[in-house]
Amino acid sequence: MSDTRVTFIEETIMKAVKRLLSGRVNEILRDTEYSVPVIEFGEFAGGDVVVPVVSLSSCEQTEKERIIRLDAYSLTITISLPEMPESELYCYAFSGAVGRAFYDDPTLGGVVDRAVITGKKYVPPKKPHCGEGWELIVSVRVTVEEVGK
Repeated sequence: MSDTRVTFIEETIMKAVKRLLSGRVNEILRDTEYSVPVIEFGEFAGGDVVVPVVSLSSCEQTEKERIIRLDAYSLTITISLPEMPESELYCYAFSGAVGRAFYDDPTLGGVVDRAVITGKKYVPPKKPHCGEGWELIVSVRVTVEEVGK
């Protein structure tokens, strides 16, 4: 039985990013001197697991990208942590690990032409001890050669 399912580039990008986060980023975090929660995707909850939100949208192309036929995407990775004494440290640990993972594999295993982190934002609770947690928001720009055009 052959699989005739069509795979869209957006779906492939999302799978590659999730694989990078749950694979390489967790490896980097395991090698630190701190006990940092691991990244998982699925129906998890609790202090030992973090489930990031990964969102993808197309973004404006530069003139050069239009000429050489590259599609451009904006990817946002949001990691939310409950408020606890280590939350700020965890944000910095995740930030460093995500940065290192994208630096080591800018093509996401050959899926894209280039994935570059364009920004990192650390969001503390608006009011301490009110139940809100810390957030790390990582912005990534992804370019992919147009397929089938």
